[in-house]
Amino acid sequence: MSITLIIVALTALVSFAALNNPELFSKLLFQPFVMHDRNSWYRFLSHGFVHGSFMHLAVNMYVLWMFGTAVEDAYALNTGMPHEAYILLYLGGIVLSSLPGYFKHRHDPEYRAVGASGATSAVVFSFILLHPDTKLMLIFLPIPMAAWIFGGLYLAYEWYMSKRSSDGIAHDAHYFGALFGIAFTAIIIPGAVGGFINAVGL
Repeated sequence: MSITLIIVALTALVSFAALNNPELFSKLLFQPFVMHDRNSWYRFLSHGFVHGSFMHLAVNMYVLWMFGTAVEDAYALNTGMPHEAYILLYLGGIVLSSLPGYFKHRHDPEYRAVGASGATSAVVFSFILLHPDTKLMLIFLPIPMAAWIFGGLYLAYEWYMSKRSSDGIAHDAHYFGALFGIAFTAIIIPGAVGGFINAVGL
């Protein structure tokens, strides 16, 4: 069974349990003020397995399933520790994408966040680095577009929104999760950057 499907199943189980148990939900969510005050550092990881709604869960797990299996296969072919590397990509995406939010909101008792968006962004941008010329046509993107062009537009949008937006979406987690996915894949698969450059004609 693929690691991607195991992650999807585990995240669905934890999210369903938390959505039906407010006390569990409260213990697992990302709340920098509480983390700073009580040293509950496990929340850096646990919040990535909890979602605010069934739709939130469905979107993140759909994106993970759509891109994750291809990244998992690429890691299996190009690294000496395929399962371990892919797990590190995903879990690292959860934790490292949350660091900016932690430092930004650690004195704000009202701030809360949940979801695997940082991790799914890491996986998506790992895919983009490995398969930059793949044509993407997503539900919210009805026009076919090369993955690397979509990636550039997405990064620009998330960077802008992280600076300007107050819509309640953790845009900084999306942005830094994406950057982590690129950096981690470039390190774990040394030929990835060269392949990207050749594919896009830079």
